[in-house]
Amino acid sequence: MLVALAANLVIAAAKAVGGLAAGSPALLSEAAHSVADSLNEVFLLAALRRSRRPADRRHPFGYGKERFFWSLLAAVGIFVMGGCFSFFQGFEALTGGAQEGLGGYVAGLVVLGIALLAEGGSLLRALYQVRRQGGGRDGLRDPALRTVVAEDGTAVLGVTLAIAGMALHMVTGQVVWEAAASLAIGSLLVYVAYRLGRDARDQLIGEAADPEASGRIQALLRAQPEIDSVEALFTMKTGLDSALVAARVDLVPGLDSERVEEVAVRIKRSIARTVPEADQIFLDVTDRPAREAAESPAATGERGGA
Repeated sequence: MLVALAANLVIAAAKAVGGLAAGSPALLSEAAHSVADSLNEVFLLAALRRSRRPADRRHPFGYGKERFFWSLLAAVGIFVMGGCFSFFQGFEALTGGAQEGLGGYVAGLVVLGIALLAEGGSLLRALYQVRRQGGGRDGLRDPALRTVVAEDGTAVLGVTLAIAGMALHMVTGQVVWEAAASLAIGSLLVYVAYRLGRDARDQLIGEAADPEASGRIQALLRAQPEIDSVEALFTMKTGLDSALVAARVDLVPGLDSERVEEVAVRIKRSIARTVPEADQIFLDVTDRPAREAAESPAATGERGGA
């Protein structure tokens, strides 16, 4: 991550110098894009460091959600620093604010070519990491890795758009091609920021565990001979590899208190083995006849009259 941050800063500086020298809106948009990527990597470093802190009295479920918070800030950074500046460059070029000269464009294209190779290599490394973690959705569970893949993918596409815009400007002499490239880069960054922000929001406000994991827990509970029915099952992600599980179950009649305690302990251990990320498990165990008696009209009337 530190190597990627240093590389992004160097690329951002090269793009900025080239963009200012050539007066290229597309190259300046890509410079803002690289600055946004650098800021986002700082956020992700903070996320990795802070989310590993152990649970304490003020945060009994740990700090796993720190990853989602910093990922949200990264999404905001992509939008504000990258998207808005790219839109500004595009509109300024369309209204005649950009230079019409093409001096320095060859050097700018060389800078973008080097950036394309660097960003492409970074994207391949990120995709390899996704594959190592299972590929598909499993490989993208980590919001930090998901953000890196999104950043690198948009970086490759953004550099390609900038190269196309600058090349067409050189061929046709029309700055509108670069303006279009800048607007396209801005739209791309806003879309990526929206997707990343939406995912981080869902996880921050208490997203449930994966349906497949919830299904395994439900099947495990229903398979227990001592459980008569599963009244409710709630799950919530508390971090990248941690989740809270709370279930309310009715037991078959006739179990004494010692037997109920043994069953509860066994079920918790079975859930922990079945779903390793379930590190906080709570069971509300009741005896169906006892619960029905407590909820009967007679019992309700007695409590109301007390």
